[in-house]
Amino acid sequence: MPLFEAKNVTKQFGSFTALDDVSLAVEERSIYGLLGPNGAGKTTLIRIINQITGPDRGELFLNGKKLRTEDVMAIGYLPEERGLYKKMKVGEQALYFAQLKGLSKAEAMKRLKYWFKKLEITDWWGKKVEELSKGMQQKVQFITTILHEPKLIIFDEPFTGFDPVNANIIKNEILFLRERGATIIFSTHIMASVEELCDNITLINKGKTILQGRVDDIRKEWAGSEYELVFQGDVKLPENGLFRILDQTTENGRSVIRISASGDTPANDILGSTMKSGRIISFNPALPSMNEIFIRVVESRN
Repeated sequence: MPLFEAKNVTKQFGSFTALDDVSLAVEERSIYGLLGPNGAGKTTLIRIINQITGPDRGELFLNGKKLRTEDVMAIGYLPEERGLYKKMKVGEQALYFAQLKGLSKAEAMKRLKYWFKKLEITDWWGKKVEELSKGMQQKVQFITTILHEPKLIIFDEPFTGFDPVNANIIKNEILFLRERGATIIFSTHIMASVEELCDNITLINKGKTILQGRVDDIRKEWAGSEYELVFQGDVKLPENGLFRILDQTTENGRSVIRISASGDTPANDILGSTMKSGRIISFNPALPSMNEIFIRVVESRN
């Protein structure tokens, strides 16, 4: 049974349909990517999950039971629009949010000290939020989102404001949360993060689901007729009528060559024709990136 499930969710604003019969099921202890271009309907669905607004049709379930207003206490939500009070001190604000989520002051202080130390922001406890950089503010809001150890955590563009080093720190913390048992819905435009973090995805465009499934399965399905060959040594593979070369690079004593098969050329024929060029270490389908798939699918529906 999934930890969270949305069934046939539809939401309209006047004559505009923001969500049109959208369904998804999020397995327990998984990271689920909710993807789509701007205006696709992602934020509308997230707001429905958080009981900020309701669906016109459809049902939502948490732990197999219909989602209720009080279930919000079991959800952690980091919105794309940040919501910290600029004039309030960091520590006081974090403590305030923790108590709103039902933690006692003593337990909240214990957990806050742990997370402030872990994310290296202890020195900012007594500073006002407006004195912090965007990245530091984002760390504070990240902590307040996960502090009460919610069953379901929703991150909407969590890497906004971070430099690459701090973005990587937060990625590792998201993986750490999953290892500790959290179930995560992750909305982002950064497709490289989807490949690194997500087990499953739903891609929404114009309110409709246009792609759904496990990330690994989707990449294999979209692999097409491209292959990657790795040779020992510096090899320059000549083209022939069976394939064309897309890219050739050599590093660390190996040549990595990406090719595209001509027509319906069998992989065995390609492999046989390239073996005389050098010692082949590996020969595999070249999986497209999620960014490539995202662009292809969205453009095909526009």
